[in-house]
Amino acid sequence: MRAWTCLSFLALVTVCPADEPVKSVAEVAEETKPSVVKVLQAGREGLDGLGAGFVVSEEGLIATNLHVIGEARRLEVEMANGDKHEVVEVTATDAERDLALLRIAEKGLKPLPLADSETVRQGQPIVAMGNPEGLGFSVVEGVVSAYPDLINEVPMIRLAVPIEKGNSGGPLLDRQGRVLGLLTLKSARTENLGFAMPVNALKRLLEKPNPVPMSRWLTIGVLNPRLWQPLLGSRWTQHAGVIQASTPGTGFGGRSLCLWAAPVQESPFEVMVNVKLDDESGAAGLVFCSDGEDVHYGFYPSAGKLRLTRFEGADVYSWTILADVPTEAYHSGDWNQLRVRVESEEIICWVNGQQVLVQRDDALRGGQVGLCKFRNTVAQFRGFRVGTDLSEKPVPETVAASIGKTLKDFQAEPKERQKALNQLLEKPGESRRVLVNQRRELEKQVAALKELEHDLHRASVTRDLVAELAKPEDQIDLMRATLLLARHDNPEVDIKQYLQGFERMVDELKKAPEITQGTVPAVKRINRYLFEENGFHGSRHDYSSKSNSYMNELLDDREGLPITLSVLYIELAARLGVKQVYGLGLPGKFMVGYREGPEGELQLLDVFERGKKVSLEQAALELSDIGSFPEEMLEPASKRSIILRMLNNLLGTTLDDVAAVKETLPYLDLVIALDPDSAVQRITRARMKERLGFRSEAAADVRWLTDHFPEDGPNQVRNQLLDWLDELE
Repeated sequence: MRAWTCLSFLALVTVCPADEPVKSVAEVAEETKPSVVKVLQAGREGLDGLGAGFVVSEEGLIATNLHVIGEARRLEVEMANGDKHEVVEVTATDAERDLALLRIAEKGLKPLPLADSETVRQGQPIVAMGNPEGLGFSVVEGVVSAYPDLINEVPMIRLAVPIEKGNSGGPLLDRQGRVLGLLTLKSARTENLGFAMPVNALKRLLEKPNPVPMSRWLTIGVLNPRLWQPLLGSRWTQHAGVIQASTPGTGFGGRSLCLWAAPVQESPFEVMVNVKLDDESGAAGLVFCSDGEDVHYGFYPSAGKLRLTRFEGADVYSWTILADVPTEAYHSGDWNQLRVRVESEEIICWVNGQQVLVQRDDALRGGQVGLCKFRNTVAQFRGFRVGTDLSEKPVPETVAASIGKTLKDFQAEPKERQKALNQLLEKPGESRRVLVNQRRELEKQVAALKELEHDLHRASVTRDLVAELAKPEDQIDLMRATLLLARHDNPEVDIKQYLQGFERMVDELKKAPEITQGTVPAVKRINRYLFEENGFHGSRHDYSSKSNSYMNELLDDREGLPITLSVLYIELAARLGVKQVYGLGLPGKFMVGYREGPEGELQLLDVFERGKKVSLEQAALELSDIGSFPEEMLEPASKRSIILRMLNNLLGTTLDDVAAVKETLPYLDLVIALDPDSAVQRITRARMKERLGFRSEAAADVRWLTDHFPEDGPNQVRNQLLDWLDELE
């Protein structure tokens, strides 16, 4: 009966006149708001896990993303008027497409009409609705960037609109107010791109519901209490053999434990688990010698190091860090095997089969073993084991040699797959170990080749950019230079294609009579063309996003920083022959300046604000501490200085992210290639390379600094550089 109800509703909501008039964003928002909801997970501290959803049936059906509802959590739906309703049933789920249908007991709701997502077209205006960052009901407009766009082999709608936490599950609407899809993913590469699941996938879910009552839903993923004993809060669940801890514990520092419900372990014994962290700044791993409460040892990765701690109470004052060691054996962002052996007076710890520390400490013995996590870490665990000797026994040399020959023969003749399988099945355990080790070595080689490929690409682009900027100022193609800068990060940028698109813009403007009537009429026409007719504008969301510094993304999405918008403006003026229009590198904001004739008064345009005219006095009050600009700052910015400023913007977006140090180095390399005398950047690069273990390359930069140190420079700084060089060499 429930399936027939969903089917009859589906027939109702998909009927929508094709010629329904286009509505304004405000009209779409006003009509849709009563049907857009918040989806709330009930956690140990009340309601959390905020997401969005929308009504698809007046009988209480709500559509959202599966990742919004999680597993085994009580759920509430909050309507636009503030009314809250408990979810009584999870009506249908689709893990592959990240979809879920929820049912609440409320009747008489206003469902949203569902469009046909096969009619979605590139460039189509859209409206996205949700609850970004828990700030309540919100609306944002944008366009369809691409459709279909395959993500993990699933067709998605790519959007030129940001998706933040809390937007997931919200409706993507056309300008008639019909649902085209469900907001699902935020782009990992670009802040102002998101993805939506096409609504036709939701229709298939409505056709074939798989209802689960809430009483049953709450048991999914729950740990077996006869095997595990969670302590100190957090949420410990299990799925497909993997245990996950996803929320902070109630202990100090977000500590939470999950103890193995087995008899007390006597020394010597070993405990082992494979662990994976979602964020390396967090911490999670093994617990042993636990009294069942606050006293225990812990061995776990934290901030990229391996830490052994003795916990003797509830707060940090009773905790003793026994060891905190860096090791190349630990693989950030991947699964890592932790193993501990507890003897009468020593504790021995391994990571991925490599011994990393031996600690003499016998303060705690006996007790329980298990798992631990700290802070906001989302940690996954698998392969938990306890025993007297968990070490991996080496494969006998003769067996390893035989397996190695089989693998070598298979690589030479991959079609002989069955023959290789038959030979490997003679020793399946040993064969798999040898195969895994060989695969890991090949993966290392592939990773090294990928890195070399990236380095080659960037070196090639750097060479082209250096050559472009080595030309006389009037011969430098600034548009090409900015596209080279974008291609430095993204090899897929087709410079020729974007230059052709830019030339089409020039050709369109050439037809305008104002272009040949003098600087002022031409400036007014360019303003109208860019900001009124084509919608170019300053970044509305994440100002620091790298996308805003890429010329190709400005041309695609029509959104960028003051400097990228300014480059587009002054290059259009230059190609059109409009005189006395140039860039001004003012502190804090790049602007366009122009004069009516060589002796005309300088006028400023804030292209970030749609070409708003700004007086010199206004700009000085806003951007200068002294209320005025030195004369040299009002001179036209050189094309080299513009590229360096854009590059430093990109550099600034990564220097703040400790995890992205490797991403920083290519920018530093490019800055130094364009400006070899940049001592500050050489110091920064040397520090970064030393941090990553590239000591000889760091030493080369420090040696350059000592060789070029000013004769009248302070001796203290010179000596510090020499001491640093000695340490590196």
